[in-house]
Amino acid sequence: MPGNGTLAVEARELRKTYPHDVTALDGMSLAVPAGTVFGLLGPNGAGKSTTVKILTTLARPDGGTAAVAGHDVLRRPGRVRRAIGVVAQKSGADPMATGRENLLLQGRLYGLRGAPLGRRADELLERFDLAAAGSRLVRGYSGGMQRRLDVALGLVHRPEVLFLDEPTTGLDPEARTAMWEEIARLAGGEGLTIVLTTHYLDEADRLAGRVAVVDRGRVVAEGTPEALKGELRGDAVHVELAVAPGEVDAGLLRAALTEFAGVREVALDGRRLSARAADGAAAVPRVLTALERQGAEVAAVTVARPSLDDVYLRYAGRRFAEADGAGAGAPRTAAPAVAGGAR
Repeated sequence: MPGNGTLAVEARELRKTYPHDVTALDGMSLAVPAGTVFGLLGPNGAGKSTTVKILTTLARPDGGTAAVAGHDVLRRPGRVRRAIGVVAQKSGADPMATGRENLLLQGRLYGLRGAPLGRRADELLERFDLAAAGSRLVRGYSGGMQRRLDVALGLVHRPEVLFLDEPTTGLDPEARTAMWEEIARLAGGEGLTIVLTTHYLDEADRLAGRVAVVDRGRVVAEGTPEALKGELRGDAVHVELAVAPGEVDAGLLRAALTEFAGVREVALDGRRLSARAADGAAAVPRVLTALERQGAEVAAVTVARPSLDDVYLRYAGRRFAEADGAGAGAPRTAAPAVAGGAR
């Protein structure tokens, strides 16, 4: 297992294009320290799942290199597979077998046998609160129970790196919270490295020690959630315009707002206008006055401390919700200009 200060996952300039010129990865580079929870945060279609497929040897890149647990994914795929656990978006459990039978089968695939395998299966059933359901067919499990079993399956052989690909998608709020608690407990011991892909901002903020913000097949920002949010000094001012997109001149709006001292990084995305201000509450009256002068009627305005959504807006040039709604295969247009020198 990689020791302290080493990288559990390293990828450089990964590229992947699917048929019909759909670019999934466009120079994806990652460096995941061993023993950490590393979040790949991005909207649907950003390239997160394609990255995981390459790192877990389920797909080959068109270019670039990658290593997991010290093993090259192209030259040593067998060693990579023995070193990793994978929890895919869709459950890999056999619904016609019991929870315990699924764990035993998974263990046998990794060469485990006899009493040690039985003890490991029982240990995982207990750990994931499935002991009472271990003898029941998986088809009768709730969604939350199935996801806990999926994570247990990924841990049977004690991997060095665990990949969790959108682990809470489709779960109800209660089951989602329970899964968060399970992931947090996993991260708290055993020196396990967890690579978590998610399009939930709150999930990345809560679970990941470091986050790579992914957009259009590449990393646009990386760091701890607090550090990334801390770069956005001041408050976020969000304005919902009553007018339809195209009915106002975006350039005039930006110019009108940035003439005020302390207002910066103005961006217009559809009807949503966002800006940063040293004092958000004090800036709101000036912002509303400037918009009124430009004939832009305001439906709502909010002031908030920086969030990962604001981080995404700064680096990707659009709000997370709009990008997430575009989905995979959306046209790759250039990000809109953001005033104020945003990086």
